[in-house]
Amino acid sequence: MIRLEEETPEDWWEVEALYDLCFAPGREALSSYRFRDGVAPVRDLCLVARDETGGVAAVIRYWPVRIAGVAALLLGPVAVHPTRHGEGLGALLMMESLSLATTLGWARVMLVGDEPYYRRFGFRRLDEVRMPPPTNPARVLGLELQPGAWRGIAGPVEKADHA
Repeated sequence: MIRLEEETPEDWWEVEALYDLCFAPGREALSSYRFRDGVAPVRDLCLVARDETGGVAAVIRYWPVRIAGVAALLLGPVAVHPTRHGEGLGALLMMESLSLATTLGWARVMLVGDEPYYRRFGFRRLDEVRMPPPTNPARVLGLELQPGAWRGIAGPVEKADHA
């Protein structure tokens, strides 16, 4: 039995411990972290999947960013505890949070990731959107939550002032 909850400040240590477990040391040196530093996440979309023991099995976070003055969501990181791989928890968090983002009126989402994995959720390359180096441009992906939301959006990703 998995229970999805909005991440709370009390979850911070458990969530960070899972990210540390799932990602290489130095994860905070990635270019995507430049847009997270000093900016509050979009709390309504940051979800924690807890198992029957109450332990954190998977997590997902979102951050506000801007491209050419237009608001977007930066998805990530998403992490699943290694003992829970293959159970569909990452997909569950993706689908639930993207549905919620649509309901909340967000128009577009971007991430840095593997297109073969994220294509199943509708993400495609954003050839006109630039992340800072050393990000591989082929890994900059976007999803329209509203039809045409990425049309005409081009330029560098910028840090949002606030959530």
